[in-house]
Amino acid sequence: MLAASPAVAEPLRIATFNTELSRAGPGLLLRDIAKGADPQITAVTRLLENVAADIIVLQGVDYDLGGTTLGALADRLGEAGPSYPYRFALPPNAGRPTGLDMDGDGKTGGARDGQGYGRFFGAGAMAILSRYPVLRTDVQDYSDFLWRDLPDALLPQTDGAPFPSAAAQEVQRLASHGAWVVPFDIPEQAPLTLLTFYATPPVFDGPEDRNGKRNHDEIMFWDHYLAGTFGTPPTGRFILLGDANLDPAKGEGLRAAIQTLLDHPALQDPLAGQPTVTFDGLGDMRVDYLLPSTDWRIVAAGVARDPAASRHGVVWADLDR
Repeated sequence: MLAASPAVAEPLRIATFNTELSRAGPGLLLRDIAKGADPQITAVTRLLENVAADIIVLQGVDYDLGGTTLGALADRLGEAGPSYPYRFALPPNAGRPTGLDMDGDGKTGGARDGQGYGRFFGAGAMAILSRYPVLRTDVQDYSDFLWRDLPDALLPQTDGAPFPSAAAQEVQRLASHGAWVVPFDIPEQAPLTLLTFYATPPVFDGPEDRNGKRNHDEIMFWDHYLAGTFGTPPTGRFILLGDANLDPAKGEGLRAAIQTLLDHPALQDPLAGQPTVTFDGLGDMRVDYLLPSTDWRIVAAGVARDPAASRHGVVWADLDR
């Protein structure tokens, strides 16, 4: 008699992708998805169909309270590609009004005066599409965490005073878009947890280096999180992923922050040195990351690119559960 062989689970494909789909105003992305003729949206959906991740974290998708835009994008994908019955997004910091001058230009109400840059609330936000359900009661949302509360925060100053003002630093959130800890229910497996964020680019500021320091601290938040500074970090397998907007060797920014994560003893880097984006004037850079915890076995990993879709590529990895 032959003993029955145990079923072998297929690797889990996880991905992150800055779609750059954000439009100039609220509702416009939904309009363009519904029309079905926008070449960028067609290229984005084709790229995502080809990658066919089990769970994909997206950046650059405009947020609306009812999730209508994200749902329309998922439905468009499902017409010829993978089905994502579970869609997840939280209210972002991009375009969230503060009523204050947050960039020091002496004015209020501009795109840079929100909690994060945005010409409207929800511009270019984060979202997740998944084949597996989110354990919503266990989600941790650190999007309202104040920058000043981060240990060793690099708060900007000019002439020894808080920049742009003490009042602004009293309310300034650290995350420019969001910082989420999202667990998923994977059948016959322990929960999988994604740690994800979308940091501000370390440019478009002045000598106070407000954006450079914020980018540094948005990244360093995760080093503190993994150290248990904000509670108990994941006890099972997890993946830290998203758009850090920082290359470890090229361009502007305080590169020590991303190197700290790349060297972290709890993380592994399946795509060391692999470019993920092409910027005009700067060329190929690495700013998008997918860093599994060391208890995963990495089966394969790569970056899928299509310039018609986005300057960024889809960063993906197949992980053995």
